[in-house]
Amino acid sequence: MKLNGIRICLFCVLALTACGKTEEAREQLQQARILYENKQFSAAKNAIDTLRMRYPRELEVLKETLVLMRLIERGESERNIAFCDSLMLVRTDEAGKLKRGFVFEKDSVYEETGNYVWKQQTVERNVERSYIRCGVDEKGEIYLASVYFGKRPLNHTGLKLSLPDGTYAQTASIPHDGGMNYRFKDEGNITEVVTYKGENGLSAINFVYSSDEKARIKVEYTGGAAFSLYLGENDKKAIRATYDLAVVLKDIEFMRRGKEKSVKKLLYIDSKLAGNNGDTEDMPSSADGQ
Repeated sequence: MKLNGIRICLFCVLALTACGKTEEAREQLQQARILYENKQFSAAKNAIDTLRMRYPRELEVLKETLVLMRLIERGESERNIAFCDSLMLVRTDEAGKLKRGFVFEKDSVYEETGNYVWKQQTVERNVERSYIRCGVDEKGEIYLASVYFGKRPLNHTGLKLSLPDGTYAQTASIPHDGGMNYRFKDEGNITEVVTYKGENGLSAINFVYSSDEKARIKVEYTGGAAFSLYLGENDKKAIRATYDLAVVLKDIEFMRRGKEKSVKKLLYIDSKLAGNNGDTEDMPSSADGQ
């Protein structure tokens, strides 16, 4: 008789304990809902994570956290899309103004992405001239190119830019490959063009951009026969203007990709919410114990 009484008492204690933990879990779930409704998405996620760790056996409550978590992620995606749209409008307007100093070049047969080139640096305006040119593609990838024109070949592979005080920057070395480093001979004259895309030329571009506008910048063609020149004022202006445009175009591309990713995630979440039947996908296991 006493044993049965003890068992009944123990059962009641366990039942009350379980009931108490369920109520605690639901209270925390409600707190997470309030944070979600106030668009405090990160805080709401943290509240759900804490709930899952503290109450791994409250399966019914945990199922509800799955739906709430999807709603939170949906809210984040909508916010990201709105942010990207807003910033893209601003940056697109800035890009439109900056593009006025450029011409757009694209070979529809061989190129998927076109390039913006400063008007004074187009090939047509720089025939039979050794110079440094700069450009940027539609997605914001900037490049530097060293052009050599002369009677004797240099076989150069890189550049070194320096100031009178000894500070300098270098490009990467680009081996002759007929693409990023190509050479040809025409009527006894040699033309060499080496292109330094992205990181390969960024140090040199930053060097010009950060130098004083009136600074005398010496450019040495490296990797072959000795040859040097000084950057002209128009060429320095072109590099600076191209860098400014590249920053804006890269921002636009980043926002475009971010929006695209958020739209895909939004569609995925909506499909899950529409087909939600209390599934336990991604639900924490109760095997860990409390």
